[in-house]
Amino acid sequence: MRVVKISSALVVGLALSAWSPALQARPLQASAAVAQAAAPRWTPQQAGDWYGRQPWIVGANYATSTAINQLEMFQADTFDPKTIDRELGWAHERFGMNTMRVYLHDLLWAQDAKGLITRLDQFLAIADRHGIRPIFVLFDSCWDPDPKLGPQHRPIPGVHNSGWVQSPGRRDLVDPANDARFKAYVQGVVGAFAKDRRVLAWDIWNEPDNPGGGSYNGAQLPGEKARIETLLPQAFAWARSQQPIQPLTSGVWIGPDWSPGAASLTPIQRLQLENSDIITFHNYEWPEAFEQRIAQLRPYGRPLIATEWLARGNGSNVDTILPIARRENVGMVNWGLVDGAIQTRMPWDSWERPYTLQEPTIWFHDLMHSDGRPYREREAELFRQAARTPGGAPAAPR
Repeated sequence: MRVVKISSALVVGLALSAWSPALQARPLQASAAVAQAAAPRWTPQQAGDWYGRQPWIVGANYATSTAINQLEMFQADTFDPKTIDRELGWAHERFGMNTMRVYLHDLLWAQDAKGLITRLDQFLAIADRHGIRPIFVLFDSCWDPDPKLGPQHRPIPGVHNSGWVQSPGRRDLVDPANDARFKAYVQGVVGAFAKDRRVLAWDIWNEPDNPGGGSYNGAQLPGEKARIETLLPQAFAWARSQQPIQPLTSGVWIGPDWSPGAASLTPIQRLQLENSDIITFHNYEWPEAFEQRIAQLRPYGRPLIATEWLARGNGSNVDTILPIARRENVGMVNWGLVDGAIQTRMPWDSWERPYTLQEPTIWFHDLMHSDGRPYREREAELFRQAARTPGGAPAAPR
């Protein structure tokens, strides 16, 4: 499909004109037609006050079981509100969840800005009916670096996340000519929902220092890391120019020490931590490693949310990790919700050894079968129990 580049002002205007009447009537909407001065980063006090007003944040990274990636989830031909309604209902009723971390894609904006805003509004309406406020992810550096609009290929049998795509694609990323489109995308999407209380937070860039993952490690083009170092703070500023009522974040995920001033922090990690209103992180390790990460991040004095966790065969399990997080008042968003086209019940090593002859001994990610049955009923009980436990203020820095 051909992608036509148009000016950022025109794209934003088209998106705003496409809002549903209900969205246009919402009194808290923000105008994205004219870029505003970027609001300052929240202070630790502001972030703590925001977190104190929330229920304990618990949810999953979510793609519909019918979608192999972000494009298939939100393109007009494959957008599946019926499945979304059913699966978000299961998440809230059977696991007590109140958020979902949901990936978007810059090509969705380039393809159909008006349609994307309309479908996101529809998604939010469905989520709101089930007591769920999503965290939207704008960019992502994981998996296939050459995304393409249109029909997506079918899952590779036995392989974990065999169709996930990066945003932006590597060739778009390294070309500064695309920056105006990236800016329009961020300002258009954030601006459309900047005052919408149905949105919990904005995750600006998922794992920006990931070399690809799976079989794509080593597929980076020269200059990608330098471009991300340039674009990441700009993306935060583009989002802040819309003055959202929601916090902004980008989660750290790799490296030995995330403590303030740690010598091992990379330039990208420093940018993530210095620009985030709330601190998010990924951890798929043993309970003791999870506790160590919390201890490293507490001194920033900001609320903590683990936006990726749960890898049963890697030591990250509901039975051991979730009670620690609830005790420490750390929000938790596991990967993922319903077994489906992304096939993340398969472990990471399925990229080298596909599970085609037999299923893995235990599921790696995911909480439910495609018919809504919990993978383990005890896990569902633990989620519900944790969600019912009264919360407290964020723990003070140690």
